[in-house]
Amino acid sequence: MSSSTNMLRRLVLSALLIAGAAGHAAELPEPVAKLMQSSGIPPEAAGIIVMRGDTTLISHNPTQSMQPASTMKLFTAMTALEQLGPVFRGRTEFRSGADVVNGVLQGDLILRGGADADLNEDALSHMLQALRNQGIRKIKGDILIDRQLFQPSRPDAGQPPFDEYPWAYYNVIPNAALINTNLLKVEMRSTADKLSLVMMPELDKVSIRSEMKLNDAPCAAWENGWRSPDYTRKGDRIEVILHGSFPKDCIKSTSINVLDSQDYLARLLLAEWRKQGGSLSGEIRDAMPPAADAAPAPTTRLLAEHVSRTLPEVLRDTNKQSDNTLARTVFLSLGSLETDPALGSRPLPPDANQASTAMRAETAIRAWLQQHSIDGNGLVIDNGSGLSRTERATPAQLAGVLQAGLKSLWMPEFMASLPIAATDGTMRRRLKDSPAAQRARLKTGSLTGVIAIAGYVMDANNRPCTVVAILNDPHVANGAGRAVLDALVDWIARTTQP
Repeated sequence: MSSSTNMLRRLVLSALLIAGAAGHAAELPEPVAKLMQSSGIPPEAAGIIVMRGDTTLISHNPTQSMQPASTMKLFTAMTALEQLGPVFRGRTEFRSGADVVNGVLQGDLILRGGADADLNEDALSHMLQALRNQGIRKIKGDILIDRQLFQPSRPDAGQPPFDEYPWAYYNVIPNAALINTNLLKVEMRSTADKLSLVMMPELDKVSIRSEMKLNDAPCAAWENGWRSPDYTRKGDRIEVILHGSFPKDCIKSTSINVLDSQDYLARLLLAEWRKQGGSLSGEIRDAMPPAADAAPAPTTRLLAEHVSRTLPEVLRDTNKQSDNTLARTVFLSLGSLETDPALGSRPLPPDANQASTAMRAETAIRAWLQQHSIDGNGLVIDNGSGLSRTERATPAQLAGVLQAGLKSLWMPEFMASLPIAATDGTMRRRLKDSPAAQRARLKTGSLTGVIAIAGYVMDANNRPCTVVAILNDPHVANGAGRAVLDALVDWIARTTQP
């Protein structure tokens, strides 16, 4: 197809979208409009686009800049697939410039973080075993944790809690050497008069205790008594403390993010190294960035490595489960890494303007949008996950991303990352009694006062439709907004209009 024909199609699409910019509730399908009215959601709180090919079926406030919640992940996912490619992998390395003499590494060991989304205690154990297999039993120097791939190296430093659950998994902010998503798994078992705790993984000089009171609540309602955990530090020992109450005769497990990520990794690393009979003369500390006038860093050699799954596999977990930490890791990878066919990835050359990694990632997304003739006005990018009160996008921009996804070389990988209605991910319990069940692939999004969907739905004639729907209003709470969006998807799945 000629470039002039492509340009004409884009101009027609833009005209159709803009024509609907002043849309009103009366233009919406009757079941959608009625649910919005009964829930008190005003027409101006909704931005909706439904397209079949280049035909616009619904266009309601398409250019309104709105909070997209986790549908923001689609910008990150599509840009990553096309910039980094389907064989991209994050990687973690052990490196050293020191010799090994009689089983002793005669200097520092460097753990270099590389945005490895799958780094966990098992991977770390295998890397340490690789050191033992090379005859290393003692490290004479220090172990340096190199997080310098991301700038700043600790994106979480100084960040206020997003909400009242800072310990929750979805609030974990990644760095280049994040391991186990910084989570402690806590198993809680109670009898009529005693609560027992088991914490995993084992961390050097880290223990856990409970200040929780036992109550008579049903076991299923245990979270009602949960209060934010914290920890105390005495010398080189850390004690994690659980607060609130817990039901009698109950067994439950949860995962918490309470420790600083340097403490977590250092203490896990030391515990795993000692399990394998290794010893360390020095300490575990953060590697510092080189000074501007410093001599070139000494050459190091690779001792052990771990690579993550490929990008499409990571994106499947990111979008199906709406995993904010994975999304933020992929987003920061856009600003720090490029694909290497042999290694999986390698660092980008330094930025001449010393831009932060997040700024470089935003530049990559905006460049991708420009390549696909998607207007970036009104788009505000913060961390690429949607877990933000500052991120903004228009329904037209999201529709543009979805339309580009259909034409992409990596369309199958992109489609496979989206939750399937009534089947899996965040859509597994929705639309079970609708013809959209198993026939809609939709990225979901929700924050307080925000509910959204963006993806693809097959209509009654088995024709694919692109749909974006965002509601920004307090009245979306308690399932009201979700009912509106599900009614829209159901209407698309039932429509037979030409």
